[in-house]
Amino acid sequence: MVDITPKINAVRSLIERGQYFTINRPRQYGKTTLLTQLSQTLNQTDDYLALELSFEDMDSETYQHQQQFITTFLQMLCIELEALGYETAVTLLNNQTHTASNMLGLSQLLSRLLTQILAPKQVVLLIDEVDKSSNNQLFLDFLGMLRKKYLRRDKGRDHTFQSIILAGVHDIKTLKTKIKTNNGAQYNSPWNIAIDFNIDLSFSPAEIETMLHDYCQTTQNHFDIPTIANRLHYYTSGYPYLVSKLCKFIDEDIVSSRENKSWTTLDVESAFKMIVHDSYTTTLFDSLAKNLENNPELYDFISQIILQGKKIPFIITNPTINLGHLYGIIVPSPNGYCQIHNRIFEQRIYTHLMLPLILDEYQTIAPLNSPEFYTDSGLDIPLILRRFQAFMREHYSHKDEQFLEREGRLLFLAYLRPIINGKGFDFKEPHVGDERRLDLVITYQSQREVIELKRWYGPQRHQEGLAQLSTYLDMYGLQHGYLLIFDFSQNKSYKEELIKFDNKQIFAIWV
Repeated sequence: MVDITPKINAVRSLIERGQYFTINRPRQYGKTTLLTQLSQTLNQTDDYLALELSFEDMDSETYQHQQQFITTFLQMLCIELEALGYETAVTLLNNQTHTASNMLGLSQLLSRLLTQILAPKQVVLLIDEVDKSSNNQLFLDFLGMLRKKYLRRDKGRDHTFQSIILAGVHDIKTLKTKIKTNNGAQYNSPWNIAIDFNIDLSFSPAEIETMLHDYCQTTQNHFDIPTIANRLHYYTSGYPYLVSKLCKFIDEDIVSSRENKSWTTLDVESAFKMIVHDSYTTTLFDSLAKNLENNPELYDFISQIILQGKKIPFIITNPTINLGHLYGIIVPSPNGYCQIHNRIFEQRIYTHLMLPLILDEYQTIAPLNSPEFYTDSGLDIPLILRRFQAFMREHYSHKDEQFLEREGRLLFLAYLRPIINGKGFDFKEPHVGDERRLDLVITYQSQREVIELKRWYGPQRHQEGLAQLSTYLDMYGLQHGYLLIFDFSQNKSYKEELIKFDNKQIFAIWV
């Protein structure tokens, strides 16, 4: 397990100040783990009692009647209190449930519970999966009751929970508009008492190291922990589920059958290929695809970033950007632009977006099983580029510049995808500057190649592009690379050139 003690301590400081807040993070981002560890930590102290509930246990029938909702909530409290050994509290709730026939009665019963039975403990209420029920008016009435108790507590006129933490994908404030009344949408949030929760739940490389240290102590294994931790973070950007899943692949599927159990960066690469492979599925990836398919504007927006390499400022008030951020797809880059959260998501989304192109408009642009592209040493990249050049010259030379500017890169990506055929094609994030570059890294078996796609802007900018590619090749320890140049000038020529630049060999081809 990753040691998340600093995160727990940060949350405890909010609790000690009596704050109410919502932890809204994407699915499988460690929310439930945080709540569980937090409640365990608090319940080991003499001052606090943490009650951890999940509204996933409430079915749709529960929300049809107020009394049934209240009864179910009190039953959930009883189960938790009984598990923690508070039999007197359970007796009180069982004997007086009938007095809570409405939200006011529930409020009074909670006050008696907190003052007569559980005092002097500071009681913290943690509710997971709140967005399962947030589109229901009864749930908003419940939050409104808790809000009123909070405000009366600050006036010294009521007793309530020391802190309440609601966890889910959506922020309560973003869900209130789902409730429709005769006068239209309801805009008053019942949870405007909540403070912003700004604690980063993703794993830093240093936090990943704590898990790897734990693993090594348990298994008596030894390897370069900082290097592995950094490589895991490189692919996952610290997304908790993805970090754990890569480690699971390495431990159970990659090193388990070999004598040397030490992890290497190549093992992380292999795990990455496994998780992004077309045939691998998980509920997280299903949710990722569903969120794109159910939101056409988000689908188009992500397509612009991944397939067209567009630079779009990260403005959280934009509804589409806010939705992508809510689902954990989009995050701000260091320079303030939208980028995909991690390289695993990027590859999975890329595959999802490309499939319709391959099956529809571009399905015949590449021979799916042509042996000429494969040699004993791997893929013949120059031949692939030459064949693509010939394809473009034959089929698209008559197209206007606007079409080629928009579709040229897509055509190459769709051309390349069937050739790779799911055996390790690694699509990297766009590097978009004045030259409209798009860098691809291809891994095929033990082979790794870098292809840079860019537009032709003349000899001077070409030299600048060669320098950029040379720097990028240094990152991968490569001495050779490839340039696919889209030339939209009237007098362009379909040519190729082997360029020696900065001790590198660069094969360039113009289309």
